[in-house]
Amino acid sequence: MEETASDVKQLVANLGELPEPVAKPFLIVVIGLPGTGKSHFCRQLAQRLPAIILESDGLRKALFPSPDYSAAESVRLFRACHLLMERLLEKGIPLIFDATNLSEHNREYLYRIAERLGIKLVLVRVEAPPELVYQRLKERAAGSEGNSDADWKVYQRMKPQAQRIHRRHYAVDTSRDITPVIDKIVREINR
Repeated sequence: MEETASDVKQLVANLGELPEPVAKPFLIVVIGLPGTGKSHFCRQLAQRLPAIILESDGLRKALFPSPDYSAAESVRLFRACHLLMERLLEKGIPLIFDATNLSEHNREYLYRIAERLGIKLVLVRVEAPPELVYQRLKERAAGSEGNSDADWKVYQRMKPQAQRIHRRHYAVDTSRDITPVIDKIVREINR
């Protein structure tokens, strides 16, 4: 637990300025394979809602400057992420969690955080046609944009791991206009 507390402290130092606390914070969990447009979707959403984006790829690099993406590293990262989320939400800071979040088992931690704190939880599944994902990942590899190191091989390896979401959620195809889904989420949060 001491390691986790130290990891959280390190992650907090990398967050930058936090938005103003609100009376009713919320947690938006964005789910999807690499290259589907999760980070772009999160940035667009954050322009409309007063929330901080917790991006797992960036947080991983804050904890592990040369990440190896091992199972042990991921366990340590997400343990720290979950504790960080709880602490921020308890302070009234609204969050958008940008990570693949592919397994229902791992999403259960997020469900429990929202239930324990009595906050609104919104789930969003982000997808895109494989040929567009391939193109995006190829362009990402050629440049140095973003925090993700995932390439087409990682996408193909992760695709069979994507589990059905067993709760009500929004689905967005980022090859189309994402505005209608963002509008619906904003309305739900403000309701």
